[in-house]
Amino acid sequence: MNEIKKRYYEILAKRLISNLKPHNIEGYYFENGNEAREFIISQIPRQSVVGIGGSTTVKEIGLLDALRQGYPNFYDQYEEGISLEESLKLRKASLMADYYVTGTNAITVDGAIVNIDGYGNRVAAMIFGPKKVFIVMGVNKICFTLQQALERAKNVAAVINNLRLKTSNPCVKIAECTDCDDVESICNVTTIINRQPSKGRMKVVLINEYLGF
Repeated sequence: MNEIKKRYYEILAKRLISNLKPHNIEGYYFENGNEAREFIISQIPRQSVVGIGGSTTVKEIGLLDALRQGYPNFYDQYEEGISLEESLKLRKASLMADYYVTGTNAITVDGAIVNIDGYGNRVAAMIFGPKKVFIVMGVNKICFTLQQALERAKNVAAVINNLRLKTSNPCVKIAECTDCDDVESICNVTTIINRQPSKGRMKVVLINEYLGF
């Protein structure tokens, strides 16, 4: 990303952060993933119980590896070699974690956080359960309107996730959501978070990079 684009996204991200504050959501801006990762790690005590939701961004900035290496009480749903049943148990346990780290599909400049989930564990934990939630994202997730955010979640994030998971859903053939009712559908739960009832619980971490889907 060139310097003009970076400046544009910095202005946009800081505008978004200002808009989050009245919604009881804290916003933080970082120039790169390394800075964001170190900030999040500094906010989570080492003996805390930590959960994680599905997020390519968390992996891309090295946060998943940092959690694995530094936190003995980390519910790692991505642990290599575990069964789906074991992964689901870890996802359920994460709902009661002290800290929860995840990504998001889209966010509006006004501060609405938009997601489409398969099982729903990620959005459930965002909404209720863990004491503190970090939502990590690249500036490419910022949208100007709620309609744009919903379109992004459906036609960008969901389609790419279907490709990643190698499903047979219709969207993988045309690169566009068809609102299918397929048995392999990963688009089962759509949520919009407008504000938090508990001040300081949710922290949005914006990174001036293109990250995730």
